[in-house]
Amino acid sequence: MRNVGGERVQEAVAGSVALLRTVTDRDWEGVGAGRLEWSCRATVLHIASDLIAYAGQLAGRAQSAYVPFGITLDDGTDNDGLLDVVETTGALLTAAVRTAPREARAFHPYPFRSANREGFAAMGVAEVLLHTHDIAEGLGLAYEPAPELAEFVLTRIFPQVRPGPDHWRTLLWATGRGELPDRAALTEWRWHNNLVVPADRLTLQGVTPASAADLAAGGDGGFAWVEDGPCDGTREAAKMVLKGYEGGVHRAEFGVFALVRREDGRAVGAMGFHGAPDEDGRVEIGYDLTESSRGNGYATEALNALAAHALARDDVRAVIAIIDHDNVPSQSVVTRAGFTRAALDEERATSEGREADGPLRVYVRTA
Repeated sequence: MRNVGGERVQEAVAGSVALLRTVTDRDWEGVGAGRLEWSCRATVLHIASDLIAYAGQLAGRAQSAYVPFGITLDDGTDNDGLLDVVETTGALLTAAVRTAPREARAFHPYPFRSANREGFAAMGVAEVLLHTHDIAEGLGLAYEPAPELAEFVLTRIFPQVRPGPDHWRTLLWATGRGELPDRAALTEWRWHNNLVVPADRLTLQGVTPASAADLAAGGDGGFAWVEDGPCDGTREAAKMVLKGYEGGVHRAEFGVFALVRREDGRAVGAMGFHGAPDEDGRVEIGYDLTESSRGNGYATEALNALAAHALARDDVRAVIAIIDHDNVPSQSVVTRAGFTRAALDEERATSEGREADGPLRVYVRTA
């Protein structure tokens, strides 16, 4: 999957500036930006401030907080000059996204305290699209960005939002700015960058709906795989992510994660959940490792890290793994990761109704 984040930032900024250049002779300071408490001029400055902040975070790889700097305009800067600043800060974010390595991450507070280059690109595009909408609403202008820009944002940082037939109106609804006929209006919202769970030699990187779609279609999902990856099981898991996303039930915390080696940034497999916890707080986990990567302890390491991460949550009481009775290597993996064999009656109840070539083994890990 090609890194298109820089292009999307560039397109979003160009569309916004082109519209606002037509009304630079109007009063931006005395007019409110839609439903915001800011003036239109303050909102344009906010766009520029976010773009430079994201560029700085990503380029500098800030890890614990925002880099403490901001934009100060020269006295007498008019509306045209302010748009020059937006174009410049947009170009800086575009460059930062295009040049950042695949594995680069930097601090952002919501909700998992970091973002990768696609996340920063999507946040930048979101700021441009949404606040241009606010400004246009205040100034009485018609504004509708290209649908692929809204789709880019939704499939990267709004994995919890069920897609609609119109990406732009879905994004407006998801950010409390619009209505959809089959959904209640939102008063609170938050975007979600992909979750990364650290392990010793690996990082477990959350697969976004955009990555899942690419994997399901035969692509790499934006990851650099070892020579025999991704596996068929990984592609099937990606299809499960897409199904959950399209149904509006996908939760990034209980999705699929690519297992990426720290030493070279290569993905060696995938691991994830079959959905959110049930009413008893039980969540099922599964995994897939490329043949060339087996025998190195990667599956055990990743399983231990992801199970511990899940069990640290208040809504998870047990993580279960269901394994074919003759898959001894996989049973050894879960045992080394702290899972124990379930009682026979629990095993029968858990595996009842599942299609399998033979008996199934159920293993459980609790906090």
